Amino acid sequence: MTMTATDVPSGFERHFRTSPFTDPWEPLYSRQDPRKVMIGVRLREAHCNSRGLVHGGLIASLADNAMGLSAGAALRTEGRDTVKGLVTVSLTTDYLGPAKLGSWLEVDTHFVKTGGSLCFTDCLVLADGEPVARANASFKILK
Repeated sequence: MTMTATDVPSGFERHFRTSPFTDPWEPLYSRQDPRKVMIGVRLREAHCNSRGLVHGGLIASLADNAMGLSAGAALRTEGRDTVKGLVTVSLTTDYLGPAKLGSWLEVDTHFVKTGGSLCFTDCLVLADGEPVARANASFKILK
């Protein structure tokens, strides 16, 4: 499947962060607000399990990624630029429904609470605007 500009919702651009872990899922997209990073992807066969369903591990991983990046963005808006990074302490994902091939999957972080050593987040994962999962996580702030 070849992606075109019309396949990507307004405001999303190629994701600014890459890693060997997410390389097989490219192209990934993101949209940044001052205190959050949303991640999106047009679902393809590379995102599916052996039964042809979008893999829950993909959904959980993208949720973890978006929430961690959002926590980092929130810390920066608070002037906490000396933070060296964040690591996931806990991640809980509840699956609400299936995400279908060809759908636009979008992870939208709704809540970020920063503390002295931990950040707490939650997000909603949508496929073509319909909720397919919700997740929450806590992150250790590395100093």
